[in-house]
Amino acid sequence: MDVDLFDFDLPPERIALRPAVPRDAARLLVLEGAGPKEGQGVMRDLHVADLPGVLRPGDCLVFNDTRVIPAQLEGRRGEARVGATLHKRIDLRRWQAFVRNAKRVRPGDRIDFGAGVIALAEARDEEGGYTLFFEGEEPVELLLDRAGTMPLPPYIAGKRAVDARDREDYQTMFAQKDGAVAAPTAALHFTPDLIARLEAAGVAVEKVTLHVGAGTFLPVKASDTKDHRMHAEWGSIDAAVADRLNAVRESGGRVIAVGTTSLRVLESAADAESARVRGWTGETRIFITPGYAFRVVDGLMTNFHLPRSTLFMLVSAMMGLERMQAAYAHAIAQGYRFYSYGDASLLLPGG
Repeated sequence: MDVDLFDFDLPPERIALRPAVPRDAARLLVLEGAGPKEGQGVMRDLHVADLPGVLRPGDCLVFNDTRVIPAQLEGRRGEARVGATLHKRIDLRRWQAFVRNAKRVRPGDRIDFGAGVIALAEARDEEGGYTLFFEGEEPVELLLDRAGTMPLPPYIAGKRAVDARDREDYQTMFAQKDGAVAAPTAALHFTPDLIARLEAAGVAVEKVTLHVGAGTFLPVKASDTKDHRMHAEWGSIDAAVADRLNAVRESGGRVIAVGTTSLRVLESAADAESARVRGWTGETRIFITPGYAFRVVDGLMTNFHLPRSTLFMLVSAMMGLERMQAAYAHAIAQGYRFYSYGDASLLLPGG
C-alpha cells in the first residue's frame, strides 16, 4: 500500500509532554463495531477510568511486562560529543545502539559516558549505528542506572529535557523484566485501583513480554508498505498464559491487547491453522497492515500514533483505514492528547 495513505496533519500542541494525573484520568476514545467510516459503528468519548463499565465479564486484558532501562547515554570520544541510544541486547555486555555524531567514531574507539562507564565501539552496522561493548565486570544494568537517562521519544525529548519524573512516569505498573528502550505506553494509564476494579468486574489480566526497541520510533522511509523492513524485537509468552487465553476465547470472552507490543506478541505466537495461542519465545518482525487477518486478538487498547507510522498502519488493519482517519480527525478536533504520554483509544471491531 502507498505509505502516503497513512499520513495526516497533527497540530504540535496535541503532542503530550507529560502524562495525565492520575494516570487513569486520561481520555479514552472507544470505537466499537465494524465499519470503515465515521457514522458506522459506535464512537464514544470516555476516560480510562471508565473501562470496568465498558468491558464485559470474561474479557481478558493482556499487558506487556517489559521494563524500560535508562538506555540513553551521552559521552565523549576524545573531544567529540557522542550520543547513544541502546536498542537491542546482543549478550551480557554488548548492545546494538543508534549513535549520534557517528562520523566521529571508528571501530575500536572507546566512548566515555561518565560515572565510570566506558564502552568500546566494535562493529558499525549498515544503518550507521554500532555494537557497543561495555567494559568492566559490573552488570550493564547497573552501569546504565548510573550513567543513563530514560530514552524518551524524540517528539518529547526534542521539546523538553528528560528529568527525574520520567524515571517513574515512563514506566508501567507491570514493569518487571529489564530490556525495553521504549515504554509499552498504553499500559501507562493503569493504576492498582483500576486493575482491582476491572478484576471485580470479571475482567482477567495476563502478561506477556516484548522488549520494545528504539526502532519503533523510526519513520517508514519506503513509499510502499511492502518495501518496509521492521526491526526485530524479542518477545515471549508462557505456555500456561497461552492456555488461559485460549480458554478465554473458548468461553466467549475477548482477548484485548493493551498496546501494540502485546498484540504483536500474541499474533506472533498464534498458530496459523488453529488460531490458538502457543507458548513462544523468539524474535518477531511481524508487520501488520490493512488486509491482515487477526488470529487471536479481539481488540486493542492503544495510544494515538504518528502519521505514516507502522503503528497507525496496525490500527488501520484492525478497524479500517477510513474509520481510523475519521477517528483521528475526531480526536484532534476534540483536543485529545497524542503519542506516548497522551490519551488512549479502545478498538473493538466485533463490538
